[in-house]
Amino acid sequence: MLNLIGTYECTLDSKGRMLLPSGLKKQMESLLEEGFVLKRSVFQPCLELHPISEWNLVMSKINKLNRFVKKNNDFIRQFTAGLKNVEIDNNGRLQVNKDLIQFAKLDKNVVVAASINVIEIWDKDLYEKAVSVNDDDFASLAEDVMGNIFEDEGIS
Repeated sequence: MLNLIGTYECTLDSKGRMLLPSGLKKQMESLLEEGFVLKRSVFQPCLELHPISEWNLVMSKINKLNRFVKKNNDFIRQFTAGLKNVEIDNNGRLQVNKDLIQFAKLDKNVVVAASINVIEIWDKDLYEKAVSVNDDDFASLAEDVMGNIFEDEGIS
């Protein structure tokens, strides 16, 4: 399983190209040849960069959905809308298409944030708003999400 680490500030040039941070490139050296899938995030106004091997795991789950159930078909259409196969060029740059730039409201200053096995690409201002959460709110969220994890595994 891939566990990426780091948050980096980058710039997007006028042609929609962004230099992938060297810290992330080093962590993903074995994945660079495979390529990536770039997509709109479901819950946030950002983009997600999935290494192909990780993307294939996601798609194996989605492929189990019954396409004769309308809500499944609707979900698949929305989830895969705007998908792009992308590669890192010889200069270490990633090309972001205009439709995805518009979706994520990307400007010149962007933040590239590792999120376990996916890389999120954010407009810098939107990222700062998303992570500037009250400490008490985050503590409550952490408890809700992670509070029972050990009980589920029989550990107290």
